[in-house]
Amino acid sequence: MLCVGRYVTLWKEKLGKLDRQISFSVMPSVEIHRRLGERDISAIVQLVKSAEAVDSHKALEDHAWIDLVQGGRKGVLGLIAKTSRSEAIVGYAQISKGTCNSWAIEYVIHPKARSDSEIGRELLLSALDEISHQGGGHVHAWIAKPSPAADELCKSVGMSRGRDIHQLRRALPIESELQTEPISTRPFIIGQDEETWLRLNNDAFSWHPEQGDWDLATLQSREEQEWFDPEGFLLHEIDGKLAAFCWTKVHSDTEPAIGEIYVVAVDPKLRGLHLGKSICLAGLNHLAENGIRTAMLYVESTNATANRLYNQLGFALDHIDRAYVVDIAPYVERR
Repeated sequence: MLCVGRYVTLWKEKLGKLDRQISFSVMPSVEIHRRLGERDISAIVQLVKSAEAVDSHKALEDHAWIDLVQGGRKGVLGLIAKTSRSEAIVGYAQISKGTCNSWAIEYVIHPKARSDSEIGRELLLSALDEISHQGGGHVHAWIAKPSPAADELCKSVGMSRGRDIHQLRRALPIESELQTEPISTRPFIIGQDEETWLRLNNDAFSWHPEQGDWDLATLQSREEQEWFDPEGFLLHEIDGKLAAFCWTKVHSDTEPAIGEIYVVAVDPKLRGLHLGKSICLAGLNHLAENGIRTAMLYVESTNATANRLYNQLGFALDHIDRAYVVDIAPYVERR
């Protein structure tokens, strides 16, 4: 564990004069954890649940949540914010290193502490400073259902609007007029299909900063989750080779349960065969056959091809998640 104080001078210099003088007597302290203990995880889980109860959406995306509850993995750091008046955790941020020197930040503030904008500001400044000391790079900070306050907070630490991710939803079952000739699929087989799936996934998502660098450990961590169901992880093969897949997930913690197209892709060499719609329909029909009446998925706002397909399938926008971005230079120690 490393308590951070060095970032204050560094980022004041980069951002210029602060709008007002910060009172260090009431500012939260921020601790950086490379591996979280059971007590830390328990307290952060309670923080996350408190935020989700108020916000009606997940405070951390799946990959961040898994990294948290499993105590972290290589390239993941957790930051805990505590006020000087209490040892209670009022904020949590998680840094994850991606491909091509990229970084992702996700954070959550306790609802009762959100009136103090310095908590979020301090978490982000600490995260950016730590990334600088880790060699710098391109940074995304993800905010679900961003508000004007989130825009202002991220702007105040030098970040600007970047990627928008759309969460789309539609009712199930799929209308008959949208159906196409079904394609053959089989369930994913644990212990057999991992390497083949990883090759196709990483090839299809080579452009994607989060999905394009999965390894066996990442996939196996998903297989260990309670929600993982190989029967809903559908593989389509042509001449014995994996051609496309639709990995579905059921959110049973909602009422009623919601089904998700978690990851879907077609072998890039086979694009043009219109497999995308067919494999999506296979996944959606699987969900409907298992009693799910609402489907959701996430898609990049700029992915025109995917958005066109999902529009054809009757999906509509539910909400936006936004990434705020900045390029961070490596830290240079002054002498």
